Amino acid sequence: MSGPVVTRFAPSPTGFLHIGGGRTALFNWLYARRNGGKMLLRIEDTDRERSTDAAIAAIIDGLNWLGLSWDGDIVFQYSRAARHRDIAEQLLAEGKAYRCYASPEELTAMREAARKEGRSRLYDGRWRDRDPSDAPTGVKPVIRLKAPLTGETVIEDQVQGRVVWQNSDLDDLVLLRSDGNPTYMLAVVVDDHDMDVTHIIRGDDHLTNGARQTQIYEALGWSMPVMAHIPLIHGPDGAKLSKRHGALGIEAYRAMGYLPAAMRNYLVRLGWAHGDQETFSTEEMIAAFDLPAIGRAPARLDLAKLDNLNGHYIRGTGDAELITILEDLLPHIAGGDELAARLTPELRGKLLAAMSGLKERAKTLIELFEASRFLWASRPLEINAAAKVLLTAEAKAVVAALLPDLEGIADWSAAAVEAVVRSFADRTNVKLGAVAQPLRAALTGKTTSPPIFDVLAVLGRDESLGRLRDLASST
Repeated sequence: MSGPVVTRFAPSPTGFLHIGGGRTALFNWLYARRNGGKMLLRIEDTDRERSTDAAIAAIIDGLNWLGLSWDGDIVFQYSRAARHRDIAEQLLAEGKAYRCYASPEELTAMREAARKEGRSRLYDGRWRDRDPSDAPTGVKPVIRLKAPLTGETVIEDQVQGRVVWQNSDLDDLVLLRSDGNPTYMLAVVVDDHDMDVTHIIRGDDHLTNGARQTQIYEALGWSMPVMAHIPLIHGPDGAKLSKRHGALGIEAYRAMGYLPAAMRNYLVRLGWAHGDQETFSTEEMIAAFDLPAIGRAPARLDLAKLDNLNGHYIRGTGDAELITILEDLLPHIAGGDELAARLTPELRGKLLAAMSGLKERAKTLIELFEASRFLWASRPLEINAAAKVLLTAEAKAVVAALLPDLEGIADWSAAAVEAVVRSFADRTNVKLGAVAQPLRAALTGKTTSPPIFDVLAVLGRDESLGRLRDLASST
């Protein structure tokens, strides 16, 4: 196909932007960017009862968060209904479509008869060649495509390969409903043609739609876009993805603490491969992405893999940038308002100083947030169950004995504190771990943290000593 590549992402605004939709948008975006083309955004809002402004906003917000920009203005399908009707009337005038007056009861009977006989063609074409004078009075007809009765409809799909349907199995699809509203099938074809779409990349649940839409293209004499129908995403158990697997909106993954770059990297590897490479910068994705490299088997959602990939991206993000990202996330997470209220320049400084140690263990921004809690928690510090186990009477006695040594430090730093603690351990013949672990539990309320001497340095002299005195005085 000559001319610039034009792809489109065309979601229906009847719900959130789910993970499969995010991947479809990414594949369209990557293919357009790789080929120096455009990705357009079309909101397919012809289902007026189910389409909502909130869903439209969620789709746009989700794409923006993923970093997937579209070219030009958003096209709203419903606003083009007059154009769709004109095309249906054109096909009618050219004898390529016809008015069908079959009643709902007749259609039900046809479907039941076809199913009993094992036929996939549900409509029997009874109004295809009837004289319009036979039309019953007071009945508003639909307009149906006069589809070919013999031969084959073929799609040379970039992912699925050559796919063939026998025309005898495809019935005359409705182009215009009896209320004058165009069907999805007609609207998609007209919009893709008018928007100069060259490549249709979408889920393989649309494969049969591709056959029907091909027949509309052929009836209109329009050139067909290249089609690529990508397998759907399944759960870890191989079953169709559902909410129990994590089939959530993209905004939920943001609230769960994933980075956009990690999400893009994860999504691109759901069904597409480039050798053994697992991690890709955006530039590498664009350079490597191509449609034939998409597998035909359904991809499986693996949140543990996403966690590991996200941890990789967290570790690769600058400390100051992570604080900004974390701050932006605070309104969307439980307890975020508490940190937001305390985020003074002094606390930002502490976060920055601690970030290199905090991010080493965090797989999500939520884990990073929780790991940072010891920096801004109120006294007396809340001690979790695992940490309480460490704080035996003997451990508390060790901390109490260490306190005077720590109180004598004038120049408080990680090195100075470490020297004092090691000296105390040698003098009292106590293993360093038997000192460090109670210190960690008392200072962070947990059993894991950045290196303990870094924790003491970041908390500062007054806060560190205050928390240790709290422990020493507790029963």
